[in-house]
Amino acid sequence: MQDAIAAALEKKDFRTAAKLLQQWKQQDAKDPKFLLMAGQYQEATERWEQAEKTYLAILRQVTSAKLMSQARQGIQRVQASVAQAKVQALETARAQPEGQAPGLMCLEPVAGEARQAAAQGLAKVMGIDAYMARLQVPSRGWRLYRVGPVGDLQYYSHALTEVKMPAFWVKQADIKALQIFRVQNFQRVQPQAEVICTNADGQVGAIAFDWSEISQMVMGQIPLFESVVDIGAWGKLKRAEKTQDYAEVIDLHCHSRRCILRLCDRTYDFRKGNPLPNADAIPDKGVSMRPQWQALVKYVRDRMQGPIHDGFTKFGDSAIEFIELLPPLNPQIDIARVKESSWDPAFHVYSGLHFVRYAEATVASSSR
Repeated sequence: MQDAIAAALEKKDFRTAAKLLQQWKQQDAKDPKFLLMAGQYQEATERWEQAEKTYLAILRQVTSAKLMSQARQGIQRVQASVAQAKVQALETARAQPEGQAPGLMCLEPVAGEARQAAAQGLAKVMGIDAYMARLQVPSRGWRLYRVGPVGDLQYYSHALTEVKMPAFWVKQADIKALQIFRVQNFQRVQPQAEVICTNADGQVGAIAFDWSEISQMVMGQIPLFESVVDIGAWGKLKRAEKTQDYAEVIDLHCHSRRCILRLCDRTYDFRKGNPLPNADAIPDKGVSMRPQWQALVKYVRDRMQGPIHDGFTKFGDSAIEFIELLPPLNPQIDIARVKESSWDPAFHVYSGLHFVRYAEATVASSSR
């Protein structure tokens, strides 16, 4: 039986080999030689994962030096084939149009019992330690995981999704191409809204829109750092940067116009008036701008019909280390600082990813 199966595999007659293996399985499924031939059949039909598991099962069950050697050789062949297939798949992906264009890849959140399978898949595809993989699987919100050529990211995101670690990629150019308007203030909020805003070139103008045009809303807090004097080792004074406060940023996505209206509590100008219907009833508005900002945020949230995304903080923690690898961005967050902060472009990337993903989902839905 073993020789007949080997001959069928040599001829690539997989139908005959499968039939003979089925007969052997019915006669003696525990025969280690049956497992060896089953592993070779799985290997020949490129079912690499099953073949490796079968060869490992042989190593756990037998003491025969010959069979153990054959199983080890099988594992080595499988691993070499997997590595070669990966190289070929990457080369094919890179050769596609725009395969060399820069992109970003994110891991999507995985909760509950599914996290273990996701971590195992991440470790396998990326070739990292299982413990490290568990730490990298996000439980809430996206994690910016890799930047590089779109071809590579397309391959890895597909491979990860297949092993239960959902991931996605976008082109950096799609985020960089987004039009951002920094909102100075609302002129009116009903029945139509109208904002005074500044574009990337510093030009001031007005944009009127229906609230139904706002497809989604993205919120985030950007840390504000200050240089402070702290007590270090041995009681010595030292200078350090510490978070002293946070700036709140709100993005209103208008996909029909391919633009984002960006509001920030530090730059929004309430001195030009507050058009909210209940503006006169806002408590303590003469003491601080904060109550007016909170009332504005609530009003905008209540007008929203689409999703509201507020997971920037977790995303920002993973994104900061990649910001310097990205092309220069103009996030239109004009906060007075001693020096620029990487958190501004990090928020821009987070909001841009949501913009691109929403657009992709809309196109996919309309094509069904």
